[in-house]
Amino acid sequence: MRLQQQTVFITEADSASGAALLRRLADEGASFIVNSPSGGGAIEAEIEHCRTIGSSILVVNLDLCASAEVSGMLEEAERQIGPVDVLIHNANRIEPASVEASGEDAFFRMMNYHAKSALICTQAVGRQMAARRSGKIIYIGSIHAEKPTGVSFLYSISRSSIKMLSKEAALELGRYGINVNTIEAGPLEGEIEPFRSTRSSLYDDAKYKIPSTEMGTYDDLAEAVLYLAAGASRYVNGADLRLDGGFLLHYMDHKMNKPR
Repeated sequence: MRLQQQTVFITEADSASGAALLRRLADEGASFIVNSPSGGGAIEAEIEHCRTIGSSILVVNLDLCASAEVSGMLEEAERQIGPVDVLIHNANRIEPASVEASGEDAFFRMMNYHAKSALICTQAVGRQMAARRSGKIIYIGSIHAEKPTGVSFLYSISRSSIKMLSKEAALELGRYGINVNTIEAGPLEGEIEPFRSTRSSLYDDAKYKIPSTEMGTYDDLAEAVLYLAAGASRYVNGADLRLDGGFLLHYMDHKMNKPR
Protein backbone atom coordinates (compact mmCIF):
# COMPACT_ATOMS: atom_id res chain seq x y z
CA MET A 1 0.00 0.00 0.00
CA ARG A 2 1.63 3.16 -1.27
CA LEU A 3 0.37 5.65 1.33
CA GLN A 4 0.63 3.55 4.47
CA GLN A 5 1.18 5.75 7.56
CA GLN A 6 0.71 8.90 5.45
CA THR A 7 -1.66 11.70 6.44
CA VAL A 8 -3.40 13.46 3.55
CA PHE A 9 -5.07 16.88 3.88
CA ILE A 10 -7.82 17.41 1.27
CA THR A 11 -8.91 21.04 1.25
CA GLU A 12 -12.32 20.47 -0.39
CA ALA A 13 -13.89 17.07 0.13
CA ASP A 14 -17.57 17.88 -0.52
CA SER A 15 -17.38 17.22 -4.25
CA ALA A 16 -17.27 14.36 -6.70
CA SER A 17 -13.52 14.74 -6.97
CA GLY A 18 -13.12 14.82 -3.18
CA ALA A 19 -15.15 11.63 -2.81
CA ALA A 20 -13.07 9.85 -5.46
CA LEU A 21 -9.85 10.94 -3.76
CA LEU A 22 -11.01 9.64 -0.41
CA ARG A 23 -11.94 6.24 -1.79
CA ARG A 24 -8.77 5.74 -3.82
CA LEU A 25 -6.24 7.02 -1.32
CA ALA A 26 -7.86 5.21 1.61
CA ASP A 27 -7.41 1.97 -0.32
CA GLU A 28 -3.68 2.76 -0.37
CA GLY A 29 -3.51 3.11 3.42
CA ALA A 30 -3.79 6.89 3.86
CA SER A 31 -5.30 8.67 6.85
CA PHE A 32 -7.06 11.98 6.31
CA ILE A 33 -7.82 15.50 7.34
CA VAL A 34 -10.74 16.60 5.18
CA ASN A 35 -12.21 20.06 4.96
CA SER A 36 -15.95 19.58 4.58
CA PRO A 37 -18.36 22.55 4.63
CA SER A 38 -21.17 20.03 5.19
CA GLY A 39 -19.46 18.66 8.28
CA GLY A 40 -19.11 15.32 6.54
CA GLY A 41 -22.76 15.06 5.50
CA ALA A 42 -21.98 15.19 1.79
CA ILE A 43 -19.39 12.40 2.02
CA GLU A 44 -20.91 10.06 4.59
CA ALA A 45 -20.36 6.94 2.48
CA GLU A 46 -16.71 7.78 1.86
CA ILE A 47 -16.07 8.52 5.54
CA GLU A 48 -17.64 5.21 6.49
CA HIS A 49 -15.49 3.42 3.90
CA CYS A 50 -12.33 4.99 5.36
CA ARG A 51 -13.21 3.97 8.89
CA THR A 52 -14.26 0.46 7.85
CA ILE A 53 -10.87 -0.28 6.32
CA GLY A 54 -8.99 1.28 9.24
CA SER A 55 -8.09 4.76 7.93
CA SER A 56 -8.18 7.54 10.49
CA ILE A 57 -10.16 10.57 9.33
CA LEU A 58 -10.56 13.99 10.91
CA VAL A 59 -13.39 16.09 9.47
CA VAL A 60 -13.06 19.88 9.80
CA ASN A 61 -14.87 22.93 8.45
CA LEU A 62 -12.36 25.71 7.89
CA ASP A 63 -12.09 29.14 6.33
CA LEU A 64 -9.11 28.26 4.15
CA CYS A 65 -8.29 31.94 3.69
CA ALA A 66 -7.77 32.42 7.46
CA SER A 67 -4.12 31.66 8.20
CA ALA A 68 -4.51 31.38 11.97
CA GLU A 69 -7.48 29.04 11.61
CA VAL A 70 -5.67 26.70 9.22
CA SER A 71 -2.46 26.69 11.27
CA GLY A 72 -4.34 26.08 14.51
CA MET A 73 -6.20 23.14 13.01
CA LEU A 74 -3.00 21.58 11.72
CA GLU A 75 -1.38 21.83 15.14
CA GLU A 76 -4.35 20.07 16.74
CA ALA A 77 -4.49 17.49 13.94
CA GLU A 78 -0.80 16.72 14.42
CA ARG A 79 -1.52 15.81 18.03
CA GLN A 80 -4.45 13.61 17.02
CA ILE A 81 -3.32 11.79 13.89
CA GLY A 82 0.10 13.18 12.98
CA PRO A 83 1.57 15.85 10.68
CA VAL A 84 0.46 16.25 7.08
CA ASP A 85 2.47 14.28 4.55
CA VAL A 86 0.40 15.18 1.47
CA LEU A 87 -1.57 18.36 0.78
CA ILE A 88 -4.17 18.16 -1.97
CA HIS A 89 -5.58 21.57 -2.83
CA ASN A 90 -8.88 20.65 -4.46
CA ALA A 91 -10.77 23.91 -5.03
CA ASN A 92 -12.93 24.12 -8.14
CA ARG A 93 -15.58 26.80 -8.62
CA ILE A 94 -16.63 28.58 -11.80
CA GLU A 95 -18.72 31.74 -11.96
CA PRO A 96 -19.70 33.40 -15.25
CA ALA A 97 -17.79 36.66 -15.63
CA SER A 98 -16.62 38.87 -18.48
CA VAL A 99 -13.69 41.26 -18.46
CA GLU A 100 -16.02 44.13 -19.38
CA ALA A 101 -18.65 43.59 -16.71
CA SER A 102 -17.08 41.79 -13.76
CA GLY A 103 -17.17 43.59 -10.43
CA GLU A 104 -14.44 43.77 -7.83
CA ASP A 105 -16.33 41.58 -5.36
CA ALA A 106 -16.47 38.72 -7.86
CA PHE A 107 -12.77 39.15 -8.62
CA PHE A 108 -11.72 38.91 -5.00
CA ARG A 109 -14.14 36.07 -4.28
CA MET A 110 -12.67 33.87 -7.01
CA MET A 111 -9.07 34.81 -6.28
CA ASN A 112 -9.60 34.05 -2.60
CA TYR A 113 -11.36 30.77 -3.25
CA HIS A 114 -8.67 29.42 -5.57
CA ALA A 115 -5.40 31.32 -5.17
CA LYS A 116 -5.40 32.76 -1.64
CA SER A 117 -6.56 29.48 -0.09
CA ALA A 118 -3.78 27.67 -1.97
CA LEU A 119 -1.20 30.09 -0.59
CA ILE A 120 -2.46 29.89 3.00
CA CYS A 121 -2.56 26.10 2.98
CA THR A 122 0.84 25.86 1.31
CA GLN A 123 2.41 28.12 3.93
CA ALA A 124 0.85 26.28 6.87
CA VAL A 125 1.54 22.76 5.61
CA GLY A 126 4.91 23.76 4.22
CA ARG A 127 6.15 24.67 7.69
CA GLN A 128 5.28 21.21 8.98
CA MET A 129 6.85 19.50 5.99
CA ALA A 130 10.01 21.62 6.03
CA ALA A 131 10.63 20.69 9.67
CA ARG A 132 10.58 17.00 8.64
CA ARG A 133 12.28 17.64 5.28
CA SER A 134 9.69 15.69 3.30
CA GLY A 135 6.21 16.07 1.84
CA LYS A 136 4.06 16.34 -1.26
CA ILE A 137 1.90 19.29 -2.30
CA ILE A 138 -0.53 18.76 -5.16
CA TYR A 139 -2.72 21.47 -6.67
CA ILE A 140 -5.64 20.18 -8.70
CA GLY A 141 -5.76 22.91 -11.28
CA SER A 142 -7.17 23.31 -14.76
CA ILE A 143 -6.20 23.52 -18.40
CA HIS A 144 -7.68 27.02 -18.11
CA ALA A 145 -4.53 28.19 -16.40
CA GLU A 146 -3.39 28.42 -20.05
CA LYS A 147 -6.55 28.43 -22.17
CA PRO A 148 -9.36 31.03 -21.90
CA THR A 149 -12.75 29.63 -21.01
CA GLY A 150 -14.87 32.08 -22.98
CA VAL A 151 -17.27 32.15 -20.03
CA SER A 152 -15.26 33.13 -16.93
CA PHE A 153 -12.01 35.04 -17.12
CA LEU A 154 -11.94 35.01 -13.30
CA TYR A 155 -11.69 31.24 -13.32
CA SER A 156 -8.79 31.36 -15.76
CA ILE A 157 -6.73 33.99 -13.96
CA SER A 158 -7.25 32.42 -10.55
CA ARG A 159 -6.14 29.09 -11.99
CA SER A 160 -3.09 30.64 -13.62
CA SER A 161 -2.14 32.15 -10.26
CA ILE A 162 -2.04 28.67 -8.75
CA LYS A 163 0.09 27.44 -11.65
CA MET A 164 2.78 30.01 -10.86
CA LEU A 165 2.44 29.52 -7.10
CA SER A 166 3.29 25.89 -7.74
CA LYS A 167 6.48 26.86 -9.58
CA GLU A 168 7.62 29.28 -6.89
CA ALA A 169 6.77 26.82 -4.09
CA ALA A 170 8.57 23.99 -5.88
CA LEU A 171 11.70 26.12 -6.06
CA GLU A 172 11.57 27.19 -2.43
CA LEU A 173 10.16 24.12 -0.68
CA GLY A 174 12.11 21.74 -2.86
CA ARG A 175 15.14 22.72 -0.78
CA TYR A 176 13.50 20.86 2.10
CA GLY A 177 12.69 17.68 0.20
CA ILE A 178 9.12 18.74 -0.64
CA ASN A 179 7.65 18.04 -4.08
CA VAL A 180 5.13 20.58 -5.41
CA ASN A 181 3.17 19.82 -8.57
CA THR A 182 -0.02 20.73 -10.41
CA ILE A 183 -2.55 18.60 -12.22
CA GLU A 184 -4.10 20.60 -15.05
CA ALA A 185 -7.44 18.85 -15.44
CA GLY A 186 -9.41 19.06 -18.64
CA PRO A 187 -13.05 18.09 -19.22
CA LEU A 188 -14.26 15.33 -16.91
CA GLU A 189 -17.62 13.61 -16.90
CA GLY A 190 -20.21 15.93 -15.39
CA GLU A 191 -18.17 19.12 -15.77
CA ILE A 192 -19.01 20.30 -19.28
CA GLU A 193 -22.10 22.47 -18.80
CA PRO A 194 -20.52 25.25 -16.66
CA PHE A 195 -17.99 25.88 -19.45
CA ARG A 196 -20.41 26.25 -22.35
CA SER A 197 -20.03 29.70 -23.85
CA THR A 198 -21.52 31.97 -26.48
CA ARG A 199 -18.03 33.33 -27.17
CA SER A 200 -16.14 30.07 -27.62
CA SER A 201 -16.88 26.72 -29.24
CA LEU A 202 -14.20 24.97 -27.17
CA TYR A 203 -16.67 22.81 -25.28
CA ASP A 204 -19.07 22.17 -28.17
CA ASP A 205 -18.91 18.43 -28.87
CA ALA A 206 -16.17 18.23 -26.24
CA LYS A 207 -16.17 14.44 -26.19
CA TYR A 208 -15.21 14.27 -29.85
CA LYS A 209 -12.31 16.68 -29.40
CA ILE A 210 -10.65 14.02 -27.26
CA PRO A 211 -8.80 11.73 -29.69
CA SER A 212 -10.11 8.56 -28.01
CA THR A 213 -13.60 10.11 -27.59
CA GLU A 214 -13.55 8.84 -24.00
CA MET A 215 -14.19 11.42 -21.30
CA GLY A 216 -12.02 11.43 -18.22
CA THR A 217 -13.49 10.56 -14.83
CA TYR A 218 -12.84 11.51 -11.23
CA ASP A 219 -11.28 8.09 -10.82
CA ASP A 220 -8.71 9.09 -13.46
CA LEU A 221 -8.03 12.22 -11.45
CA ALA A 222 -7.58 10.19 -8.27
CA GLU A 223 -5.06 7.92 -10.01
CA ALA A 224 -3.02 10.94 -11.13
CA VAL A 225 -3.08 12.34 -7.59
CA LEU A 226 -1.97 8.98 -6.20
CA TYR A 227 1.04 8.96 -8.52
CA LEU A 228 2.13 12.42 -7.38
CA ALA A 229 1.45 11.60 -3.72
CA ALA A 230 3.41 8.35 -3.63
CA GLY A 231 7.12 7.64 -3.66
CA ALA A 232 7.27 6.85 -7.38
CA SER A 233 7.15 10.59 -8.14
CA ARG A 234 10.25 11.37 -6.06
CA TYR A 235 11.96 13.17 -8.94
CA VAL A 236 8.90 15.12 -10.13
CA ASN A 237 8.91 18.71 -8.85
CA GLY A 238 7.45 21.90 -10.31
CA ALA A 239 5.65 19.95 -13.03
CA ASP A 240 2.25 20.42 -14.67
CA LEU A 241 0.55 17.12 -15.40
CA ARG A 242 -2.07 17.72 -18.08
CA LEU A 243 -5.00 15.38 -17.55
CA ASP A 244 -7.25 16.02 -20.55
CA GLY A 245 -6.99 13.01 -22.86
CA GLY A 246 -5.44 15.23 -25.56
CA PHE A 247 -8.37 17.69 -25.54
CA LEU A 248 -6.23 20.81 -25.90
CA LEU A 249 -4.32 19.34 -28.83
CA HIS A 250 -7.45 19.61 -30.96
CA TYR A 251 -8.00 22.76 -32.99
CA MET A 252 -9.93 21.83 -36.15
CA ASP A 253 -13.61 21.03 -35.66
CA HIS A 254 -13.96 19.46 -39.10
CA LYS A 255 -11.38 16.85 -38.14
CA MET A 256 -13.17 15.75 -34.97
CA ASN A 257 -13.49 12.03 -34.32
CA LYS A 258 -17.27 12.31 -34.48
CA PRO A 259 -19.65 9.77 -36.06
CA ARG A 260 -21.22 11.09 -39.26
